[in-house]
Amino acid sequence: MSAVPEPSADGILLRRDDGGICHLTLNRPNQFNALSLEMLETLLAELDRIAADPAQRVVVLGGAGKAFCAGHDLKEMRANHVKAFQQQLFKLCSKVMMRIVSMPQPVIARIHGIATAAGCQLVSMCDLAVAVDSARFAVSGINVGLFCSTPSVGLARNMGRKQAFEMLVTGDFIGADEARARGLVNRVVPIEALDEEVARLAASILAKSPKAIAMGKEMFYRQLEMGLDAAYQYAGEVMACNMMIEDAAEGIDAFMAKRKPTWRGR
Repeated sequence: MSAVPEPSADGILLRRDDGGICHLTLNRPNQFNALSLEMLETLLAELDRIAADPAQRVVVLGGAGKAFCAGHDLKEMRANHVKAFQQQLFKLCSKVMMRIVSMPQPVIARIHGIATAAGCQLVSMCDLAVAVDSARFAVSGINVGLFCSTPSVGLARNMGRKQAFEMLVTGDFIGADEARARGLVNRVVPIEALDEEVARLAASILAKSPKAIAMGKEMFYRQLEMGLDAAYQYAGEVMACNMMIEDAAEGIDAFMAKRKPTWRGR
């Protein structure tokens, strides 16, 4: 695996920090932000940096140019037509998807244009998603003889099984409103309102206790993989621990005193 480059203003991944919100932009517009090996390496390294930085409270992930993300780089995959490369590529992609889930900050997908194959997978693995009303979504690998196996993992955890499977076996596109109806995205807005809506969602998260958000995100994903009884036992323990943090005491005191809380992140 190649060395991970540091992010730069003209690199394949752009970063802009703004008051606790970290904006990441996939920056391969001529390739519709395809997830090359280099792109995945760079994205994983940057997510690791952000996860370790308590100053960053929310991540917004978008794409440069005309699209959010068109999936894996098929030209690169064909140019490296050996199983070892394919294994390396998909293992790395899975690490990126799991890093989004495991990092303490909520990640919002900012979607315009198309989100196809692994790009649709990326949307499904972000915690939240805001799309323009003209955005389109598909897991289209089947059209070139490649079942979107890894995208199916996130897709099936966002929508009903039959809805997900239909997309996987047909490769057909769905629009933004249908994606919202199926649970793939949270909000759909006109393109001129996209950044405003993303900012509104991020601001709502920023107004909450960072410690409670981080604890809650970890709990949410862990309990999804448990049986019902185990999930309630685990969730109850997390709530008890949450009650013991300073922010919970501050929040309850502020509520009773009818004032705004001052979060300490502890």
